[in-house]
Amino acid sequence: MSELPDGLTRFLDRAGWAGAAIDPIPGDASFRRYFRVAEGGRKAMLMHAPPPHEDPQPFLDVAHWLAAHGQRAPEIVAEDAAAGWILLEDFGHDRMRDWLDENPGGEAGAYAAAIDALADLHRKPPGPFAPYDMATYQREVALLTEWYCPAMGLTVDEAGYAAAWEETLAPLLERQTPGVTVLRDYHAENIMLLGPAADGSGPQGLIDFQDALVGHPAYDLVSLLQDARRDVLVELEQAMLDRYIAAAAPGAHFEADYARLGAQRNAKIVGIFTRLWKRDHKARYLAMVPRVWEAMERDLAHPALAPVARWFDANIPRNIRDNFGGEIQ
Repeated sequence: MSELPDGLTRFLDRAGWAGAAIDPIPGDASFRRYFRVAEGGRKAMLMHAPPPHEDPQPFLDVAHWLAAHGQRAPEIVAEDAAAGWILLEDFGHDRMRDWLDENPGGEAGAYAAAIDALADLHRKPPGPFAPYDMATYQREVALLTEWYCPAMGLTVDEAGYAAAWEETLAPLLERQTPGVTVLRDYHAENIMLLGPAADGSGPQGLIDFQDALVGHPAYDLVSLLQDARRDVLVELEQAMLDRYIAAAAPGAHFEADYARLGAQRNAKIVGIFTRLWKRDHKARYLAMVPRVWEAMERDLAHPALAPVARWFDANIPRNIRDNFGGEIQ
């Protein structure tokens, strides 16, 4: 028990879970830690998001809002935001990505259910969250020029890059008012299958939504269908995009905006994964860069991305891009 964070057992005692068995879960790319706890036939998930590195209040705010609007966020059992502790419902072990690795025949059903859940979320009024504004979009895409380009030994036109994105994203901003709740990391690693059927259909639970903003409905669709962590065939991507459009009727410009946000998100992810390698010494993320880069190239081919595509042509040599981003040094 010496390796457990200080205050863990005190929190569980106060929450009425004294003497619970505690099973740490391996972490990923943040300071958050998770533990499965069990006591007297009950089970729950314990999140430790310690200040000042983490602030659990946004997670709590979004979880409460989602639950109040009929979305399947985990129930909050007990909380102490000031100390970074949240005891919440345990959604089990069937993460969508892992389940699909073992049940590839359920892919269409699982993605269809995720699309339907997203369409349902987008019928709700947007939550009381900050806007996904131009400054946020620009700050995110700048991660590519801040981290990836130096790692490739490239000196690039950063002002021209920002100007190209400004021109490309400006029309989209007009179409994200009043907007929808954007979870921002809606993909197969953050969707839990709650008793999945053999065909992948069935109820799904949401996790890792603490960074929610109010923005464009295409963003989470891109996050799901251009997944950095698993291959999604372009045929499935198009079928699920068509399914969403049929359910939500988002308007004539939606596919162009989907490409805009696909390129925006993928540029950000390339930058983030490079930063995880260079700054945080987490080299495993580099293996995902070719998948992300390939999706970004498809997005850049859309006419709506012409200003950004011209910048890429002028600043990142074709031999690097043809190798799906090249080998980061």
